[in-house]
Amino acid sequence: MTQPTPLELDVRPIIRRGEEPFGAIMAAADALTPGQALRLLAPFRPAPLFNVMANRGFACRDRQRDDGVWEVVFTPTPGAETETGMAHGSAPGAAFWPDPVRELDLIGLAPPEPMVRILEEVTLLAPGDVLFALLDREPMFLFPELAQRGHEWAGNFARSGEAYRLLVRAGAQDD
Repeated sequence: MTQPTPLELDVRPIIRRGEEPFGAIMAAADALTPGQALRLLAPFRPAPLFNVMANRGFACRDRQRDDGVWEVVFTPTPGAETETGMAHGSAPGAAFWPDPVRELDLIGLAPPEPMVRILEEVTLLAPGDVLFALLDREPMFLFPELAQRGHEWAGNFARSGEAYRLLVRAGAQDD
């Protein structure tokens, strides 16, 4: 059985423009055909992305090339599936997290205020505690920040589509 050719995404131009590549990476992962790998080229080792992609059912293999570019290949793990109805990158098993200890209604706040509030609040949580937030939109720029700080999240839109529901479980690495 032949494997599909990996989809290549070079995020260096995105980063050079001063933009966040997370959305492009998630869009590329969404565009993969079954069994297809994602080959990512980056100017640094994107360690926070490893957990995000693992939650999406990908194993990773990385190496720094002779030219200094990091090449990371995310390969789908057979049998791994994300929970249905949850945003890509959501932590598997979020349904088994404890009840939230904090709830934030951030509807109506302009970006980046919701992200700032969530990042401030999560630093007040004990490791393993969960925060629940309601937002106007999917917080795409928040996800890499949470991953970089060692937190997990799970989220989706309410059935009405009018609010994004987000759970954040505090990790032990935030300072």
